Amino acid sequence: MDVSARFLAFTLYGAGWVLWLLVALSVVSITVMVERLWFLGTHRTQIAALLQDMRTVLERAAGGPAVSGSADALVGAMEGAKARERLRLERNLTYLATLGANAPFIGLFGTVLGIIKAFHDLAGSQAGGASVVMAGISEALVATAVGLMVAIPAVVAYNYFSRRVRTKMTEVDWMAQLALSQLKAERAAASFAASERAS
Repeated sequence: MDVSARFLAFTLYGAGWVLWLLVALSVVSITVMVERLWFLGTHRTQIAALLQDMRTVLERAAGGPAVSGSADALVGAMEGAKARERLRLERNLTYLATLGANAPFIGLFGTVLGIIKAFHDLAGSQAGGASVVMAGISEALVATAVGLMVAIPAVVAYNYFSRRVRTKMTEVDWMAQLALSQLKAERAAASFAASERAS
């Protein structure tokens, strides 16, 4: 089995399928951008939601109502609620970062495939001369251009959304502190009520 012949047969498909791959990735990228723009524009972190997340974390840890637990458990529940909120805010941003970093390489891969095909066509058609290979190379370079065209908006969007997430997380931090204070007050009230019933 001649491996290089098999790879050559694969490369002779050219850069067309790479371009379609980049088009599909750009459609997904635009979808993610629109979804994140809508979500970050409409999503408001509520103290009640953070408080509910904290209670859920405490109930899962203790297997009971969220009114009991040490101070460390309450702080851990607050950190867990903040982490869940961060996950909601950062959803799909890694796709934009990955696409922004790798789309130029995908385009370059298409360009290399196109150049290999151009030189193979030149070898098979001696009459065409340099014009055959130049036409093939110019077509192949389109893949690199498309790769950059896909990557640049993805990187810009990732940086913009990351900044929006950082801004929203400062709001989440102080809301989580308020929710923690409320949960501590509930715990103190429950402990007082329990001691009143015991006496």
